[in-house]
This record gives sequence, C-alpha cells and structure tokens, in this order.
Amino acid sequence: MITVRAPAKINLQLSVGPRRADGYHELVSVFHAVDLCDEVTVTEGVGGVELVMSGEGAAELPVDDTNLAVRAAHLLADHHGIEPSVLIQIVKAIPVAAGMAGGSADAAAVLVACDALWQTRTDRETLVRLAAQLGSDVPFALQGGTAIGTGRGEQLSPVLANGALHWVFAIADQGLSTPTVYAQFDLLNSEPSAPEVSIALLQALRSGAADAVGAHLHNDLQAAAIKLRPGLGQLLNAGTDFGALGAVVCGSGPTCAFLARDAETSIDLAVALTSTGLCRTVKRASGPAPGVR
Repeated sequence: MITVRAPAKINLQLSVGPRRADGYHELVSVFHAVDLCDEVTVTEGVGGVELVMSGEGAAELPVDDTNLAVRAAHLLADHHGIEPSVLIQIVKAIPVAAGMAGGSADAAAVLVACDALWQTRTDRETLVRLAAQLGSDVPFALQGGTAIGTGRGEQLSPVLANGALHWVFAIADQGLSTPTVYAQFDLLNSEPSAPEVSIALLQALRSGAADAVGAHLHNDLQAAAIKLRPGLGQLLNAGTDFGALGAVVCGSGPTCAFLARDAETSIDLAVALTSTGLCRTVKRASGPAPGVR
C-alpha cells in the first residue's frame, strides 16, 4: 500500500496571451501550492485500473478511463511496457471544478504512487514529461512550492518565496467549465498582449511580506469568470471589506482565494465570509506546500 498527499494550487498571477496554433493560450503563471490536499492510496489490484473516490465532490466525478487519475496509471504502465493492476482510492479535500487543479494533483499523485508500488523507478525528468502529457497543471503538482509556469503552464522555474502565506478559500455551489471561461476571455479580449511575469509579485514573495503579495495578486481570467458568475465579484469585494490583504479568483474559478495577514486572522476572515451566504463553504490553508509526497 502506497499513500500520497496531493496539494491544491492557486495562481498568484495568471496572465493569458494570444491563442496558439495548437489551440492553447500562451500563459505566464505564478503557481503556489497550498496544504489543502487530496489523499491518494494505491494497492495491488486484480487486473486493470480500478478507481474508488470519496470526500469533497467525489459523487460528481467519473471513475472510468476519462478520469485523469486512471489515465495517469495507464500512461505510466504503457511507458514501462507493463499491464497495470492497481486499485486507486482517492479521498477528496480539494474542491471539484474549482480552479484549484484537484484532478491534476490526483494524476500526479497516481504517477508517484504507482511508480513506487510497481517499483518501476522512473527518473524525475521522465515523470515530469509524462505529467505534461496528462495536463498543463500536472507537472507543478509534482514540484509544489511556488514556481513560474510558462508555455501552457507546464514549463516550470522555481521561485524564491520567504515565509508562510495564510489563505481562506470561498467555494461556490457549482463549478465553472475551464473551456467556457477561456471562451468568455476571448470574447472580452480580442487581441491580448504577450504575457509577462510580474516582477513586483516576485519581489513581494522574496520579501515575505504578505501585504505586498496581496497587493499584486492578478488573474486575467477573473473578469471572464465574473461575467459568467456575477456573484463572484460581490464575494471578492466582501472579502476585501472584511480585511483580506488580497483577493483573486482561483484559475478559471469559481473558487475565490483571500490572503490573510496570519493564521489567527484567517479564522476571523473565514467566519465572516461564511456569514455572507455568497459561498457554499470555506476552507483555510497555508502555503507554499511541497509537491506530491
């Protein structure tokens, strides 16, 4: 039995450029892993890949070959030329379809867990390459911490970040489709400029000053997400009114992330956001967190 913890991610910066020939947008992102984790356990199966899921939003997710975790097991097995035989059990804590890359984290966790279970001893470079085949966010789930992502987001460079950041996540009733949000972005931005990393954000992370980080949170998809779900704008404003140092939509949404000054303040902020009735639930977490382990 191998158990792996898989962290959620948020985008401290998500800058979206023009659509590329392959259909993807050119991206520059500053990824940040937080200790809100799914738990993935693999055991020897009786032939094939079986997936069982429980916890946050599990009932909404497929357990067949369309699930990224199942695809990860098959991909690793194919790479090594073996027949997969594994039972995957995932206990979800990362919200589903929330812009926090829970599916990508689970896929990364399955790569690591199955590699240990099957004793295939895949080198790190190959694991990262396989992760990139599964999705743009999967390589970062392997790495964790804080990193700049370019290309589709899969090309990573580590970022020096000092100190812990304390977050409150407000989770909506229903998810948002990533392709739908990008389509709305295209409608709102006919000629987006080439994305660039925010030097001010990198300096803030290096300084370890939470208020400086909060001032430079940015997401180019935020306007599109709010257009599709206007209540997100109200929620972001409410969090700021309650004292958040910064507020941003996570990825393509609809989860909103609020940066608190410290752990104690995050408790007060979570209680205040819960009282608004603008979200289904709230979760607290801190970062940067390590990658799957």
